[in-house]
Amino acid sequence: MTISIIVPTYKEKDNIKNLISKINSEIEVKSIIIVDDSPEKEIEQEISQFNNVIYIHRGKKLGRGSAILEGLKCSLNDNYNKIFIEMDADLSHEPNEIKTNINIFKKKNSDLLISSRYLSESSIINWSIQRKVFSYLANKLTKFLLKVPVSDYTNGYRIYSHQAADHIVRNCGRIGDGFIILSEILVELYYNDFKIHETHSKFVNRVRGESSVNLKEIINSLIGLFKIYKLKKKIKQSFL
Repeated sequence: MTISIIVPTYKEKDNIKNLISKINSEIEVKSIIIVDDSPEKEIEQEISQFNNVIYIHRGKKLGRGSAILEGLKCSLNDNYNKIFIEMDADLSHEPNEIKTNINIFKKKNSDLLISSRYLSESSIINWSIQRKVFSYLANKLTKFLLKVPVSDYTNGYRIYSHQAADHIVRNCGRIGDGFIILSEILVELYYNDFKIHETHSKFVNRVRGESSVNLKEIINSLIGLFKIYKLKKKIKQSFL
């Protein structure tokens, strides 16, 4: 079974080389797909030394969610039996967790394994109290509406099976193109009987660069959440 890792980026020149080096030191990866929404191709120069990197430059901010879909489409084009890992470019997701997480994913025969920030053994490092409270409440609201039995709807550190990735590419991206796709994916997989599990994780707030999350994306995510709520009801009715 081969491994593809998809990393959406936006102005992450200061972090991306370090991230790829850490990934390659932890595990053998067939392809690391960088989907770059930065205006310039500065990242391409930074990663030119790596022979297992596929670089996709989109040139404008089209959204983290759509970047993941693009990376999955790219990686699904060949016939390898793969698992797909999604992670952020800012080093908030620990590459040294990858090997353990893959073993858990295989042992549980998962279609989706979420690295959760909200399990008892998990930790969040260097977030402000306001950011922690906002994220916690956002996840509680999402769980109340969508009823998927997980603790973390919004952390983009995930492992997908080949079957799950194919389903995501075929069915997701109808709600929005940003972080809301993370919740859309959960609803699509859970209510279509894919196997979803969680594991604990250490989340470390970025040291270099700035977050691409802004007020507009937050508002769009809230609007998208209620659209997914309607989607959930439609999927459930189709099974009745």
